[in-house]
Amino acid sequence: MATLKEVFEGMKEKVAQPPEMQGISAVYQFVLEGEDGGNYYIAFSNGAGEIKEGTAENPSITITMASSDFKDLVAGNLNAMSAFMSGKLKIKGDMMLAMKLQSLLG
Repeated sequence: MATLKEVFEGMKEKVAQPPEMQGISAVYQFVLEGEDGGNYYIAFSNGAGEIKEGTAENPSITITMASSDFKDLVAGNLNAMSAFMSGKLKIKGDMMLAMKLQSLLG
C-alpha cells in the first residue's frame, strides 16, 4: 500500500485546477491518525489547489480520520458519506466544502 506522502503526491494533479473548485478559496486541513499518519492541507485559491505537508494557520475545514481510512477513501474503497455516518471521518468547519471535496476525491 502507498504511503500517505505518495497518496498526496498522486493527488497533486487532481487538485491543480479542478472544475469543481472554480471560484473557491478555502483551506482543507487533514489530520490523519495512526500508522503512517500526518498532517497535510490543500489550499485552494480561486480554484487552484496546492498540497502542503503540515498544519495550516486558519483552515476553512478540518478533516480527521485514520490514515488507512483516508487511503481507502482516495482509492475509492470507502464511501465518504458512510465513513462520516459511521464516525470514521470527522469534519469541523464548512460542510459545503466537504461536499465539494467528496466530488473531487471520489
